[in-house]
Formats: sequence, structure tokens, C-alpha cells
Amino acid sequence: MQAKKRYLVVSLGACLLLVAYLWGLQIGEFHHQNHHQYLFRVAQSPGLSLLRQRWPEWTHPLNTYLEDGEQEADSPLLHHQHTSPRERREIRNNIYKSRRCRMDTCFDFSRCQRGFKVYVYPLLKGETVSESYQKILTAVEDSRFHTTDVNEACLYVLGIDTLDRDQLSSQYIHNVKAKVQSLPTWNDGRNHLIFNLYSGTWPYYTEELGFDIGQAILAKASIDMDNFRPYFDVSIPLFSKDHSQKGGDKGYLTLKNVPPSRKYLLVFKGKRYLTGIGSETRNALYHIHNGEDIILLTTCKHGKDWEKHKDARCDRDNEEYSKFDYQELLHNSSFCLVPRGRRLGSFRFLEALQAACIPVILSNGWELPFSEIIDWSKAAVIGDERLLLQVSSITRSVDHDKILALRQQTQFLWDAYFSSVAKIVLTTLELIQDRINSHISRNKLMWNSLPGGLYVLPQFSTDAAVFPFYYSSLGKSPSQEFTAVIQAVTPLQSQLQPVVKLIIAVAKSKFCAQIIVLWNCDKPLPPKSKWPSTTVPITVIEGERKVDFAFIVWHSFPDRIVGYPARSHYWDSSKSRWGYTSKWTNQYSMVLTGAAFYHRYYHYLYTHYLPASLLTMVDQMANCEDILMNFLVSAVTKLPPIKVTQKKQYKETMMQQGSKTSRWADPDHFAQRQTCMNSFSSWFGFMPLLHSQMRLDPVLFKDQVSILRKKYRDIERL
Repeated sequence: MQAKKRYLVVSLGACLLLVAYLWGLQIGEFHHQNHHQYLFRVAQSPGLSLLRQRWPEWTHPLNTYLEDGEQEADSPLLHHQHTSPRERREIRNNIYKSRRCRMDTCFDFSRCQRGFKVYVYPLLKGETVSESYQKILTAVEDSRFHTTDVNEACLYVLGIDTLDRDQLSSQYIHNVKAKVQSLPTWNDGRNHLIFNLYSGTWPYYTEELGFDIGQAILAKASIDMDNFRPYFDVSIPLFSKDHSQKGGDKGYLTLKNVPPSRKYLLVFKGKRYLTGIGSETRNALYHIHNGEDIILLTTCKHGKDWEKHKDARCDRDNEEYSKFDYQELLHNSSFCLVPRGRRLGSFRFLEALQAACIPVILSNGWELPFSEIIDWSKAAVIGDERLLLQVSSITRSVDHDKILALRQQTQFLWDAYFSSVAKIVLTTLELIQDRINSHISRNKLMWNSLPGGLYVLPQFSTDAAVFPFYYSSLGKSPSQEFTAVIQAVTPLQSQLQPVVKLIIAVAKSKFCAQIIVLWNCDKPLPPKSKWPSTTVPITVIEGERKVDFAFIVWHSFPDRIVGYPARSHYWDSSKSRWGYTSKWTNQYSMVLTGAAFYHRYYHYLYTHYLPASLLTMVDQMANCEDILMNFLVSAVTKLPPIKVTQKKQYKETMMQQGSKTSRWADPDHFAQRQTCMNSFSSWFGFMPLLHSQMRLDPVLFKDQVSILRKKYRDIERL
């Protein structure tokens, strides 16, 4: 009898403990979800009183607004639906065993002492990769970080395609676990970078990759905040296999887009999931669709079994869906809804950015792409799926000035970081490099304003005030002095030679601090007595007053090339290639750097940003360095150079230098420059040069009456 009583007491106690344990799991899950709530937020600005207020933090769950028969078992905020709390916890715990990884605990900095170099593993025998993954590998191999020496590498990229880890996909790679562990330098993933676009499979679409990534950095699309390891992993955008390799299509916002608002306020067109994860928000869009300025269209007609699951609204939705063209909606709306799909991210995100349509993001728990460096409040409205019914009111409250600012930022971000696979990959690598070299990393201003972080190398300086791009925003001005760099390609035979005249003229400028002469002549360096006497120091490195006006002009445009002789490019349709011309026309796209001003940062960028292949090509030909500099500066600024004065005689003067070996007299000189144009545009992935018809002169007319009053009297003779 006593034994039975003891048995009952023990059993009852065990049951009570089990109930308490399960109750604790539910409470923990509830607090966990509320901790990661997303609230609507838009960048703050004076004068936007409606936008200053944040949405209230709700302490109680909202009642669902779905009709009977459309409700799902869990709230949209539960990222792994149709699973028990224990299953959800196990998923979170098992996806990454090294979930506590940070750079200081799971990254070997000693491998990076010789610089930030990235090694790409060769493909395993018999292995193939998808088109998208090949674009990623090509982007790494074309970057200045790439190395073919495995022992020199700081970071390693797999030659195994890990982009699609959906087991139902035809591109799913089997036995990845065994393959990565067989790599000689795997070392539990330390110092490795893994790219992924799709994870998990039907019906839960978890973030399970099917293999343990260990201590590797994960660059992943649609990554959940719960699984994202801050300042270690990298959130990347979901992109299609058709996404451009290099360059990329331009955004759609132009200077002619006035007023900033468009025909529609808010649009969306996409699939509606009748059941399963990602269905709740899209199933409810019809509540705010008004058919006038808010067009939210969904279709059930996808998948082979869609008719088996169709509901009462499907036929009506499908009919309405076919009435509108997606591209027409996209390019004529101020805001574009970006709701979650089966996974947290969707293609709609990049489509909205390119179209200058402000993304309204409804995807609770999504770690937005490159959120570590990009301030998304300046380009998007970030919302809570549970507050869908308030989307229309919040978008209507944004005034025209704010809409224009948000749209402009979408265009900057698209062009700077998202328009091509190469830019997505380079942004990922630069971000990781900044973590490694945290003492010389870029700040938020550099990442979130023109020209973008990819063109701002912190090794030059971490002070934004020394770059030519931020003078205006920081209230600074360029230096009041310049250093003249003059290239000498012919022997120094007399004081009447153009190079000597140039040195004397430049030295007379009150802004000139020093003169550096690059001696590129095959004749011996002349003695010091042969050089003209000047009031400024002259430094010779072997291996006219009108200058003031050009420098003053440059002071107003410190991010651009300002100079005298101009050249132009054109598209030769008969040969399907770019052409180079020195013909005198009403427009130009290049200013020769032999007589020009530009910021010293561009020398650093030229040396450290451009690939060794282009620099070697220029050195071997002893030609095209000026064209390459124009390509670089225009790619950075998205602006043409600035020409001052006419200066028609530049080429003829150079041809008369008296040397038969002058490159200007070389018949191959012009042909080489044609080749350079196409080689450079191929590497950039697009043609960065832009035409201009602007010329800045100190005088407009040769007025003999007022000649004595002209500050630059001789400039008309240039």
C-alpha cells in the first residue's frame, strides 16, 4: 500500500513538473517574439510632425482581421509556423551550432597580416555550379582582393554551390557536409565565407542549410534576426539568375521626375499563398486595395495544385490581377509594398529599389540587406505585418519633400550596392574587411552618401573631410594649394620647350606649393642646372598664370577633373564597339590629365582600386593612363569632367616637341587608345563616361576696349 502511494505521489509530481516546463516554454516563446517586434518607422525630419511619432508598442496580441477559413494557426510574427514551441526552439538551436560566433571568437586575424586577400577554391572534379553562383565566383576573382595563393589568403570562398539549399530544388547539391570537411583548410569553417539565397523547404522553409557551417561567415538572403549573428554574418538581397554580372541597369529616377509623387500611392502584384507560411499578409491585402491609388493585386493561379486549394476570392483576384501591367504599376507608384513570401525576402525588394519606388517592407524578423552599414530609414518604410491596415494612412502622411528624398536614396543605394552581382559581392567583402581593420573602417556617412563605400578606401583616410565628396555636407573647403605633377616624355634641350614653359607658368601661380616632374624619357636625366629656376621647389622623379583660373574652377568642383584639352567617346555601330576621338566638336567626355586638376585621392584610388591587369596594360603601352583616370572619376561621381578655355592647339604643340619617339607622333598611339576604351568599359561593366557641353571661361568675348580690365589677359591664346 505504501509503495502504491509513493508511486502515485512521484507520478503526480512528474506530471506537474512537465506541465510547468511546457508552460515555461510558451511564456519564453511569447517574450522572445515580442522582443523582436518591428514597428513602422520613417527617417525623422523637421516639419514632419506626423512621422516623428513611432507606432505604439502593443503589449497584447491583436485580433486577426482574416475572414473565416483564411486564418492560420499562428500569428504572422511566428517565423516557423505550424510547429510546436519545442520544435521551433530545436530549429533555432540546430541551424547553426556556432550561433555565438563573433569576429573576435571565430575568426583568425593572424591570417590577414599580409592584407585582405580572398581565395576561391577550385571546383571539385565533376562538379558544376549554377549561373548565379558562377557570377559570385567571377566577382570575387575579378576583384582586387583575389589571390591564387591559398597560403596568402585571409578569407576563403567555397567552390561548392551553396546558394540553393531547398531539397526539392533541382540545383540542390548533395553531400555538402562531406565535401566541405574534406577541404584541407576548412578548420571548422574558420575564415570561410558561405553564400546562400534559399534555405529550407516545404512546408516550413526554415533556415536549415543541410550541413553545419561551423565558424564560417554566412552571407545569406532572407536571414532571420533570430539566427543572424551580428557583426559576423552578412545579410544580402535575394537576386535572380538574370541579375547583371557587372555594371547593371540604371535606376528609373530622372531629373525630369517632377512632381515627386506618382499616379499611384501604393502598389503590389504577386502570388497569394492560400496555405502555409507567408500566407497571412498576402491573404489580407484586399482589405486596403481600393482600385484607385492603392493597387494591391494577388493571384492564386500558381503551382500545379492551385485549384484544389482555391478559396471564394480566387476567381475575382485572378481577374483583377490580369487587368494591370506590373512594370506600369512599378514605375508609376510612390510606394511599393514588399511583403514576405515563403521566405522573408523577395525579388520585389530589388525591383522596387531600381524603380525608385519606396519599399514598404512587411516581413517581421527580416534582417535587411547590409543593415550593418546601410541606414534603411532613409530609403524605406519598415513595417509590422500585424499593422497592415495602417499602411495606407502612414504612406499618405509622407509629404512630397520626404517622398523625393526617399526616392533619391533608393536610386543611390541601387546603383552603389545592388545593381549587379559584382556590387553585392564587393559590398560583402568590403564590409568584412572593415570588421577586420576596425581601426581604419568607413563610417555611416561614407556608406550612405555619394559616391558610396565601394569608392571610398579607408586606407587613404578615415576622415571624411579629406575626400573630395563630402566638403559640402561637412561645411569644409579644399586646400588652398596644389601640387603640380608634370610628365616629361622628351629630352630637355632648350628653355623654349613646352615642358619648360609649362613649369615656369605653373610656378607663377600663387596657389602652387610644389612641382613634381615625372621623367619618362629614354634619355638621361638632365643636371639640375638645366631646369628652370622657380620660387617653388621642383622634385624630379625618374622611372603661364592661367593655371590660377583652372584651380579656382576646380575649387568649386573638387570631386571632378578640371582641365584644358578635351576628348570624347562615341559608339561605333558599324564595329559594335566604343570609339575615341580628338575631333573638335560641341561636346566632350574626357579632359586629358596632362593639363588638369583633380583631387589627390584619385591617385590613391587609381593605384589601389583598379585591378592589376588594367594598370599593367597602361604601363606596358605607356598610354591611356589619362583615359583610365577619366573612366574612374566619372564612374565614382556619375558626372563629366569640366573643361576650361578652348585650347585647340594642344595636340599640335605636343607633336612639335622635336622628338621622333614622342608618343604623339607614334602612329599606333591612336589605335591603342581605341583599344583602351573597350578594355576599360569591359572591366567596369558599363560606359561611365558622360558627355558635356559646358566650358568655363573667365571671359566670354574678345572685347578690346576692356582688355586691360581682364584678370586673365592671355587665356584666350591658349
